[in-house]
Amino acid sequence: MVEIIAGKDRGKKGKVLKAFPKKDSILVEGINVHKKHERPRKGGQKGKIVDHEWPIHISNARVEG
Repeated sequence: MVEIIAGKDRGKKGKVLKAFPKKDSILVEGINVHKKHERPRKGGQKGKIVDHEWPIHISNARVEG
């Protein structure tokens, strides 16, 4: 569990889903959520808007414990 200490989600808490050590970033559940537009893949299928979590820099999070 980490607490976000900087950025638009400051004060929120979440669970770390994945770490990217080479980029010094982490993916936190429910934090830094962006909307992504997806194209239809097959004929007759509709496009959609999906929420995705994007990584944040590790310096913007503090370990809770």
